[in-house]
Amino acid sequence: MDPYEPFLSIGLALVAGLLIGLEREQSAPTDKAPESFLGGARTYPLVALAGALSTLLGRHFGVWIVVAAFAAVVLFLLTAYVDVVKRGSDRGLTSEAAFLITFLLGALAVSSDIIPQGGRRIFTVLGTAVGVTALLSSKPFVQPILRRVSREDVVSLLKFLIVALALVPWLPDRDFGPQHALNLRTIGWMMALVTGMSFVGYVATRLLGPERGLTITGFVGGLVSSTAVTLAMSSRSKENAALERPAALAVVLASSIVWVRVLAVVAVVDMPLAGVLAIPMLVMALVGFIASAVVYRGSAQRGKGEAMQFRNPVNLGSAFEFALIFAAVMAGSKLASHYLGSAGVYAAALVAGSADMDAIALSMAELAGGQVSLAVGATAVVLAGFTNTVVKGGMAVALGSWGYARIVLTSFAAILVSGGLSLLAVWR
Repeated sequence: MDPYEPFLSIGLALVAGLLIGLEREQSAPTDKAPESFLGGARTYPLVALAGALSTLLGRHFGVWIVVAAFAAVVLFLLTAYVDVVKRGSDRGLTSEAAFLITFLLGALAVSSDIIPQGGRRIFTVLGTAVGVTALLSSKPFVQPILRRVSREDVVSLLKFLIVALALVPWLPDRDFGPQHALNLRTIGWMMALVTGMSFVGYVATRLLGPERGLTITGFVGGLVSSTAVTLAMSSRSKENAALERPAALAVVLASSIVWVRVLAVVAVVDMPLAGVLAIPMLVMALVGFIASAVVYRGSAQRGKGEAMQFRNPVNLGSAFEFALIFAAVMAGSKLASHYLGSAGVYAAALVAGSADMDAIALSMAELAGGQVSLAVGATAVVLAGFTNTVVKGGMAVALGSWGYARIVLTSFAAILVSGGLSLLAVWR
């Protein structure tokens, strides 16, 4: 054993305590209830030192030394908290929790029997201290975010986690149905993947808020639903002619982001297919971004954000709806491939893309390399994207103003042409 190890471990405990204590010192109340200040840059290192020394003594005198020291810290915290409450001050438990964690970090810093490797122990203790410090200092950023989260969002997320973590892993991992195309566990994981990806976009819309402008609405809307963005912007362009270009910008940007999102979803399931898809998908996304930049520069005003009410994708009804669509597309694609060959796959992709691009993309991720070739699978995904884009273009024409629709259709045409040309790279 290194003779200097106890000194190094005690120093580690002091550093961890000092890191947390400095944050608490900076967060100390000034003009409001200063008597509620629990401790700072000196107190927290001392608490960590108490944890370290009691653990060292516990090696010889028994674990009761550590228990007694921890109980003393708890008693101190309880006494201080009761005193503050009696004074009528408004006080949470954040500092008290930080005190207890600091004590435990001090104890862990000298616990070579728990984490024998010195480097790993240093990384664990300091990494935890940094995480605690970051969490303690995040209050000014976290509270505005939490105010944007509704109870419905929390309940929906909880339901989804129960399904994804408690139900899906227990689904039978057996193929069934026509041509053994279906697998309940695979369907469950695909449902979780798409819903989780959409939830990222939904959270972004809630955190950024509609006041950020139509550009942000289009960007994050592409992660949730580019179709929803098209519907909302189409009606808005007809209500206010001055917003034709900003609304078109939101639609084109959302429809460009969707290519990147679908490519990311495919990459999670089937990296070889994603590699084949990368060129056409990224080319279409790039052309869409260029078109967005042109529209942005030509906009007289960026427009205020659209107060769009995206439906929370973490919803059991929506999730099961996607699962049914995916199962239908998966079975249809496999049957079409078996009986009609590549032409059947392309036909299934064109039909499915009008409703949901994710379903056909994930279906091809399951079939490509086996039932169908990578080139055929990649082409099917692109064709589904073509159909989806055409449907959104139809929405723009039917529901929006002509000036708005003209911009959208021109941009979509450039995207589709570039996608068709880039498909040559898939078949080279």
